[in-house]
Amino acid sequence: MTITRHYVLAAGGTGGHMMPAYALAAELMARGHHAALVTDDRGARIPGAPEGLQVHVLPAGRLGGGPVGWVRAALAIRKGRAMAIELMRAFDPSAVIGFGGYPALPALLGARALRIPTLIHDQNAVLGRVNRLIARRVDAIATSYPDVARMPRRCEGKVHLVGNPVRDAVVDLRTKGYPPLGSESVFRLLVTGGSQGASIFADIIPDALAMMPLAFRQRLQVTQQCRPEDIDRVRAAYAGHQIAADVATFIEDMPAKLDWAHLVIARAGASTIAELTCAGRPAILVPLPSATDDHQTHNTREMVAVGGARSIPQSRFTVVELAKQMQKLALEPGALEYAATRALGVGRPNATRDLADLVERTGGAGLMDVIEVGSAALANARATQGGLAGAGA
Repeated sequence: MTITRHYVLAAGGTGGHMMPAYALAAELMARGHHAALVTDDRGARIPGAPEGLQVHVLPAGRLGGGPVGWVRAALAIRKGRAMAIELMRAFDPSAVIGFGGYPALPALLGARALRIPTLIHDQNAVLGRVNRLIARRVDAIATSYPDVARMPRRCEGKVHLVGNPVRDAVVDLRTKGYPPLGSESVFRLLVTGGSQGASIFADIIPDALAMMPLAFRQRLQVTQQCRPEDIDRVRAAYAGHQIAADVATFIEDMPAKLDWAHLVIARAGASTIAELTCAGRPAILVPLPSATDDHQTHNTREMVAVGGARSIPQSRFTVVELAKQMQKLALEPGALEYAATRALGVGRPNATRDLADLVERTGGAGLMDVIEVGSAALANARATQGGLAGAGA
């Protein structure tokens, strides 16, 4: 017997917001529920949505740009809220879950107007702007870190630590263990700076690796993600230093590369930290200084505190500093294995399951529960979901 409920997920148009929303949608649908996603044009174009997920694009607006910008944003939010209310009246959700980003705000405001239970999930160690605006009004707050800055004190009683959902292929790496690393075996370094790489990594990393002892350089194998405009000079730099390197603008199969890597150099986005700790991979992290509220620096603190990573502020990310940190991790016996174990210890592989459990508890019996029995009834419910998509679009 399956109790089928309807849920609306709302997320802004960045991968950091969309991927946890996709993961939760897939889990809820696997449990026999119906799910719809509210986002903006950018979010609708981000790949990875589970099959069968309804996607609705609503106006949201961005706060900023002076008085004129504020007025425009308010009008867009008001219009989006009205459209969200119309959608929810048709879809009748048990709960609405926001993942941050401005497109989540109209949906959450619409849910509050209809007295539908609401939750928010924050991926970072600093509560995001939209989540701060709505935090006092929602019924539950799911966090990815035990300590989240800028959390309103009055909200502490409804905070639940669940973690940040990651792909099953990354969670599966926990059972494989850290790849063997002998004193003479190949040392595999993965460098990733986000979807298009980071230019400062192109500037610093090849020359820093060239400062390592010759015996180590001969064992070294690098996979580095670069911006298109940097790729030729990075390849030339590695060739000039006689370091084996595979340089590309996009890494097709990140879980496979995490499985391959002994050490990762990366930015400190929430998804990156979640994947590193779920897989148990040591890292050198360089927080993006322009990240809102410096949230990437906050994201590093738990992993660094336990010994699973080292963090270098971009202002101090130099050839000499990186070479020094590389030597401490790569050349001291047992240092990487220890760091891998410590990173694994703060991973939260059950984040998707725990978030779905919280959603079900907060949603309660819901507004439109139906009791379904057997696979034929579940197929019937999915057909009904397709009809609602047409009505709510």
